[in-house]
Amino acid sequence: MTIPFTVYWSFRSPYSYLATARLVAFAAEYDVDAQIRIVRPLALREPAYFDRMGPLHRPYFFLDTKRQADFLGLPFRRPVPDPIQQDPVTLKIAKDQPFIRNISHLGVEACRQGHGLAYADNISRLLWDGSVDNWDKGDHLAKAAEKAGLDHEEMQARIDSNPGWYDEQMLANEAELTEAGHWGVPCFVFENEPFFGQDRFDTFIWRLRQNGLRKRGQPGA
Repeated sequence: MTIPFTVYWSFRSPYSYLATARLVAFAAEYDVDAQIRIVRPLALREPAYFDRMGPLHRPYFFLDTKRQADFLGLPFRRPVPDPIQQDPVTLKIAKDQPFIRNISHLGVEACRQGHGLAYADNISRLLWDGSVDNWDKGDHLAKAAEKAGLDHEEMQARIDSNPGWYDEQMLANEAELTEAGHWGVPCFVFENEPFFGQDRFDTFIWRLRQNGLRKRGQPGA
């Protein structure tokens, strides 16, 4: 029996990127339905977050994300440009956020078309693996969408015709994440139980095994 679960996920989250390759491999091997739900970065959902943040938070965050990428054998560099427009000194968030809003809308559309996980995988690699500068220009997004089985131009046209619908979908996803009992990403939710962080992925799989997890093609799957 196919086991469905939900993954709350953000394009600006390095930890979402660090979890995605394992999630893709897991979903390919096991009889599961990974339902991606795109949310805005915490910097937009909770602007006061950076005001409350202690001075040791950011240095450790930068150290840990690079270290975890090295541990997992994943290429890693912060996106160029940053999907969030933010003052590097004051950390104040700009009012307008065209980069993250658009790629998040594209992620919502990919989910609507049933390609959410593949799109999250390919776009997060584009942003975070360090192979591309200026990911927002040229045909980078189009090529990543094609790898996920999608047509970027068709997606963009649909979004441009009704961008407010995509904002509403993200707000609904964020409300669901809160209802599930957490605020951060990536967050894996199975039967209303949240597992927050890429470092809880193994614990999450343990819970699925307790509930009949089987490999694809295995009897009973």
